Amino acid sequence: MLSRTDRDVVALTVLALLMTGPKHTYEMHRMMIDTHKDFVTGLPRSMYHAVEKLQRDGLIDAVETRRDGPRPERTVYALTDAGRASLRERVGKLLRTPDADSTSFVAALSFVGCIPVPHAREALGERAAELQRAADAEAAALDEVGRTVPRLLLIELEYQLSKDRAEKAWVDGILADLDGGQLDWPDDPRQLIVELPLT
Repeated sequence: MLSRTDRDVVALTVLALLMTGPKHTYEMHRMMIDTHKDFVTGLPRSMYHAVEKLQRDGLIDAVETRRDGPRPERTVYALTDAGRASLRERVGKLLRTPDADSTSFVAALSFVGCIPVPHAREALGERAAELQRAADAEAAALDEVGRTVPRLLLIELEYQLSKDRAEKAWVDGILADLDGGQLDWPDDPRQLIVELPLT
């Protein structure tokens, strides 16, 4: 079961962006826009709020204040060891736990490079097993109840079954790519980042 903290994709995004090195809030805001992190809503206010909370919780630290040319002075933040551990734990949990709201899973996939390949593989394997259990239960319920209840009253269950089977098939494909070496990433996420010009 996912908690409210687990579902906080803005905080997750801040932690993930700081995994690539210290940044100020506006820089992170621009990176979210430039890399199409559309699952993050309410920018920029929600981003500043997330930074404040993460700092209060000891997951990030202010490391310097700098001014870039004529721009206003900005505080630069970096991940703490606790923040790095929290990021890895959150991404793993979101990968392994199916949820009715797919936003959290999309965010976790976006930042899967923040955890080692074997951990991602293990978490996705757990997700696939949970999706299979859910689909089996839904199929059994449809089979049993479908004998006495009109189909019209069961189409939402048909939809959920179809959705769970489709997601399971997709996750199985990713697992096969991980196992076959077609999908891989370095242990250090900084190696994945291409410098983006700030607009």
